[in-house]
Amino acid sequence: MESVLSKFTVLFEEPFWIGLYERQEGRRYEVCKVTFGAQPRDYEVLAFLLQNWGRLRFSPSDEAPPPQRRANPKRMQRTIRQQVQPVAIGTKAQQALKRQREQDKQEKGNHSRARRFDLKERKFSKRQEKRRQKHRGH
Repeated sequence: MESVLSKFTVLFEEPFWIGLYERQEGRRYEVCKVTFGAQPRDYEVLAFLLQNWGRLRFSPSDEAPPPQRRANPKRMQRTIRQQVQPVAIGTKAQQALKRQREQDKQEKGNHSRARRFDLKERKFSKRQEKRRQKHRGH
């Protein structure tokens, strides 16, 4: 049995709103780009798809990526909610603090990685020194 998957995404691509319609039938994957002027409402998108379905020009078929495992419904809801929510939330100050925390986290990771590497080097050199002492004939 062939699986059929279709997905319609509306996004803003300077200076227009566009819609990407992706469909996958078995191993075939096709994409169609629709350009809207202003930000379309849900009912406008549905009406457009219903009226112009026959006129949509899809890209040539590509081989589809391998099918993914069936996702947990709760996880799927969570990812959809994350995609739908606006990307930038909070005030400029909150966004600046978030960037600063991320930068501090990155620096801390680099520092701890260097410290861990130094510790490994010290342990290795200690072991080597012990080996040399054993072979000296004492």
